Order: sequence, then C-alpha cells, then structure tokens
Amino acid sequence: MVKKRLFLAFLAAVLFFSAMSAAVCSAQTRTYSFNQEWAKIWINHDGTIDLFYNVSLTLESGEPINYVTLGQPKSDFMIGEATDQYGNFLQAERSSDGTGVRVTLDSPLTAGNTVWFTLITNVADMISPDTTNEGNLGMQFAPQWMPVPINDVRVQIVLPPNVTVNDVKTPGDKFWNSTSTESDGRLAVYWQIPVLQANEEYLFGVSVPAQYLPDYEVSTGGLSMETIGIIVGAVLVGVFAVGIIVYAARKKPYTSPKVSMETLGIRRGLTAVEASYLLDLKPTQIVTEILYSLLQKRAVWVESTNPALKLRVMPEFQNKKGPDDNPLRYYEIDFIDAVKADGTLDEEALAKTVMFLRDTLEQKLRGYSRKDTVDYYRKIVDKAWTQVEQAGTGALASKAYDKQLLWLLLDPNYQGRTQTTFTTRTFEPSPFWFWYWYGYTMYRPNPTYTPNVDVPAQSGKPPTIPGAEFANNIATSLEKTSSNIVVSLEKFADAIVPAKPPQSHQPARSKADCVCACAACACACACVSCACACAGGGVG
Repeated sequence: MVKKRLFLAFLAAVLFFSAMSAAVCSAQTRTYSFNQEWAKIWINHDGTIDLFYNVSLTLESGEPINYVTLGQPKSDFMIGEATDQYGNFLQAERSSDGTGVRVTLDSPLTAGNTVWFTLITNVADMISPDTTNEGNLGMQFAPQWMPVPINDVRVQIVLPPNVTVNDVKTPGDKFWNSTSTESDGRLAVYWQIPVLQANEEYLFGVSVPAQYLPDYEVSTGGLSMETIGIIVGAVLVGVFAVGIIVYAARKKPYTSPKVSMETLGIRRGLTAVEASYLLDLKPTQIVTEILYSLLQKRAVWVESTNPALKLRVMPEFQNKKGPDDNPLRYYEIDFIDAVKADGTLDEEALAKTVMFLRDTLEQKLRGYSRKDTVDYYRKIVDKAWTQVEQAGTGALASKAYDKQLLWLLLDPNYQGRTQTTFTTRTFEPSPFWFWYWYGYTMYRPNPTYTPNVDVPAQSGKPPTIPGAEFANNIATSLEKTSSNIVVSLEKFADAIVPAKPPQSHQPARSKADCVCACAACACACACVSCACACAGGGVG
C-alpha cells in the first residue's frame, strides 16, 4: 500500500513538473513583433504634454498576449482612454511599478493575429530650461522601447501656439524629417525611424523660446535662506489658519460633498466638420458642411439640385482616397460612399456618415473638458472671421473667405457677418472655387458665368460680385442645400439612431479602415511615436 501511494505521489509530481515545464517552455517560445509605434505629442502652455500612442503588434507563436505595457516619460501622469481597431474601449491602468500604463486587450491576442490600439495620457513636469540655448525651454524623450525590435517608429511634436520653424532648436544629429501645420495653426515637427532595435533608447529633444510657454514656472533648483524663511513663515500662518477653519467647521452643519474630475483640458486638432457636431449643428447642416468640404477640395460637383442633390464625383477622387497632397478624410469617404450610381444620395448611408462622425467625436472627447473645447472652437470661428474682416482689399478678403470657409459657416450669423464684411467691397471668386460656383449656377436665375468644371484653368476670369449679392447667394445656397440634401428628411432622421451610452464598448464600425488619416484613412492622424525616456514596455 505504501509503495502504491509513493508511486502515485511520484506520478503526480512528474505530471505537475511536466506541466510547469511545458508552460515555461511555451512562454519562452512566444515570438511577437511590433509593426508600428506612432504617437503624437502636444506641448501644452502649462508645461504638460498630451501623449497619444498608436501601436500595432503581431503574435507569431506562443501563449496569447493579454496586455501591453507602455512606459511613460514621467511618473506624474494621468491616463485618458485606450481603444482598439474595433472601437472597443480597453482597460488602461497604472502598471505595478508606477512607470507606465498597462493596457489590457479586449480579448487575448492569439498566434497569427494582429491588434492595434491607441492610448492617450497627460504627462506633467516635461519641460525644463535648455542649458545649451539660453532663454529656451525644452523637453526630451525617447520612443518607447521593447524587448523586441519595433518597426515604423514615428514621432510628431505639436509645438505651442505661434512658434515658427526658426524658433525650434533640436540636437544637431536629430534634425526632423519634415514639418506640418495643424488645423489650429500650430507648427508640428516630425521624425521617422525605420526600426528601433530591441531595448534601444533613441533620445529626441526640442526647445523653444520661453515666451511661448508663459504659464510655465521654471524651477530655480535651490532655495536661499530668505526663501526658506518665507516658506517657514507661510507654514506657520497656514497651521494657524487651518486651526481657525477646523474650529469654525465644528459649529457648522455638514454639507454634501462635491466631486470633481480632472480632465486633459481642451481637445485640439479637430477639423471644422468635426467641430460642426461639437457646436450642435443639425444633422442636415453637418452633411452640408461635409458637402462644402468636398466642393472646396474639388472632389465633387453638383449636377442638379431638384428634387434633391445630384452629384458627380471627380476623377481624382473616384478611388475614394484622393491625391496624396489632398486626401479625403474619413467623413468625406463616407459621404462619397453614400453617392449612388445615379448621383443621388442614399439617406441611410448619409445617416451612417453622421453617426460615425458623432461616435468618433465622442471617443475623441473622452477625458477632455467639453465646455472648454466648445469655447476653444468658437474662438477659432471668431478668429477665422477676423482674418476675413481685417483683410485690406476685396481680393484679399475673398481669398481669406475661401481659405476659412468651413469655419465661417459654423457661425450662426454667417450671413449677417458676410454682408457686413463685403458691404463696401466686391467679392472676387476664382474659377477653382467649386463651392461658390455650385451656389452661383444652381441658385441664380440666369447665371452670367459658368466655370469649366473639368478644366477650371480654362474658364477665364470670372466677374466680380457685389458684396450684398454674394452674401445673399451663399445664404440661399446653404439654406436650400440643407433642405434638399435628402429626398426624404423623415427617412434620414429615422436612420440616425441615438448615441450609445458611454459605458458601451460596441464598435462604431464592423472594422477599421486604417489607423492614420495622414493618407486618407478613417481616424485622427497620429503619425508619430513618443514615449518614454525612463521606462521600457512589454507584453503579458
């Protein structure tokens, strides 16, 4: 009997250690690769940064991957949201060592499959004096490193407002690849690294004159005896004040506690069309804004207006991408998808366009102050009008109107401001301005000029338009477009289902078209990758 028990114990031990060995072996043979690491950094006026990651990885073999840890540049950070390519909101929490964010995948990543996800955080204490450029403030960071190589590493830094290219300093051997301008006018610098080797720390840096960060207080590093005396005195006064407050509080009844939540502040980088949803335009007005966006790009032409709009998609945009220097955005692609073979618009498809725009914006706004963001974009609208109103001549005002068109149309009083601006000026259109000639030729009883839509350069110089007539023309165009954008307004309205509650993790679409809108894709562009100068990442 004893021998039998010993044999069974021995067998159990053998099976246990065999299982453990197999598990260890399986874990050791896990192979995976990172296909991309993009992130985007916004330098905020207070010295914090908003850091947006866009990461893709593939598991070749081994145990499933349940989470990915992304290190952060500083330990003082706040976590925003994380979502995957299906629109699922992912659990994001501080890693056990406090140096990074652990993002748990919606479902374990199994061998042969790929996942990409995004994460946004706000990181404090990122700015410090630039010791090599007196009077400058700068930041340093290294792209997130991993135990394996990372392909397609991109870094984009959006600099504070009003910074110019000549203001920016970088280490001599880390000069950027290119620059661009954000929709709010801020300069962005961009780097691209083909591959980051395993555990490679690749340090970047930028600095700008301190005047561009007026709300950032530079630490002096040391304290004088006078300063220490002031601090001690302040502490004693504080203790005395707290005593008085506590004594007074005992005599007062309790009040209900107030709860406040920190946010990432203003959600910058939205387009005028996206802001149209944020500023509470009606669905038909949002669709009209998208149409004018496409007309401004010369992607479509309006063939007729009654009983509803009938469109022609221009040849360069029939691939639903557009040229590299003028790509379509996700909502423009959805709008073109709604154009039927006969040129009319599919009401249900248009409704889906509005719903996806809405859901995308709600996702982008998570963690940000909605009120501050609304105020910010109202100021952008006012700024756009100021550029038009302050233009010195009718020709300059006309060009500014074309450039700022989509923002101007978000003003509820756009007609009145247009009339006021052009009261003493004439409007001087260009044959390339499809948005204008669409309204002019479709809603003017007897147009005296019709542009050559296929070859605008051969249209000849168009006549100038009296300012009042122009104001009435564009107002009429917008109003009739909003009325005739769909045949059945009821069918269109019924197809727009209410937004899902915030806790829902259902995808907005059945699949994601791509990650980055830099090349005509379906979400905000994060053509970059910044991360952590102090902590590596990993998977588990």
